[in-house]
Amino acid sequence: MRKMLVALPMVALVAACGSGGGSGNAAAQMKVVGSSTVYPFTTAVAEVFQRANPGSSVIVESTGTGAGIKLFCEGVGGQTPDMVNASRQMKASEYETCAQNGAKNVIEVPIGIDGLTLIQAKEQAPLNLTVDQIYKALAADPFGKGANKAQTWKDVDPSLPATKIRVLGPPPTSGTRDSLAELILTKGCESDPAMKELKKTDEDKHKSVCTKIREDGAYVEAGENDNLLVQKVSADPGALGVLGFSFLEENADRVSPVSIAGIAPTEATISDLSYPGSRKLYVYVKGEHLAAKPSIKSFIEAYAKAWGKGGPLEKKGLVPLHDAEATAATAQATGLKPLDPSSLK
Repeated sequence: MRKMLVALPMVALVAACGSGGGSGNAAAQMKVVGSSTVYPFTTAVAEVFQRANPGSSVIVESTGTGAGIKLFCEGVGGQTPDMVNASRQMKASEYETCAQNGAKNVIEVPIGIDGLTLIQAKEQAPLNLTVDQIYKALAADPFGKGANKAQTWKDVDPSLPATKIRVLGPPPTSGTRDSLAELILTKGCESDPAMKELKKTDEDKHKSVCTKIREDGAYVEAGENDNLLVQKVSADPGALGVLGFSFLEENADRVSPVSIAGIAPTEATISDLSYPGSRKLYVYVKGEHLAAKPSIKSFIEAYAKAWGKGGPLEKKGLVPLHDAEATAATAQATGLKPLDPSSLK
């Protein structure tokens, strides 16, 4: 399901942003797509920005990180997004698509830290899982030894409850799904030394074995609407959900976190990266659009004013960057230096 914020009626966008031929009104309009996790933060900034800048219009759509980057990278001009929210870093292959379509000046702005969070209904007994237990429960082919037969968490590990495995999570287009694969599943898979060796000899097979999720009903793709996911989990005792930390904080009266390796997701454990699901969040800007839409620069500067310690975005669940990373992010929000594609994976 897509979520959209439209503060002012949408009119014709710049026909060719690279030519700088937009009218003043069109140049005040911005379109942002992407991550459902970053969506509430960007919409909060957009609301404040529009009040402070009468005549500006910011449209924010929740499409998922992967789908958003695909739209962002379709080219340059008024029919393509100006920015994309991302709950993971852009991939090298995605940047190549951007560049091939004329969007070569991609600007990466880290906005804060989030925790990939497993949740359960509030009334459930506290649950503590390890990354290898989560991997064994969700992998289609655990450690390359055949189809996953585990039906309950007790089947995964005798120390766990005999509760049916049912995990509601994001679809493949979501950055949160990518983060689940990178931060949890792959680390769980590589608890077996043979899987680390497999990566050296057959990277494609390693990726399949370590990140492919079973499709027999144990994992349920719950779409891009994280609020709806919270509702489903809170009404389904025994089910777990996968989403961003901010949605846990907003719904603490209905759901509670699952600890990973004995560490619960909190602002402190996410900030110091001790929580296994910690991850950076980003906004990407299309540099080719800056000349035609100078309000983009002002919008990113407004974002920077909101993401700090004690700021409005922290109150919405965003964990602020600290020390050198915070300083670098603020400088980037002002300088808007295009990224070096060699830094991408």
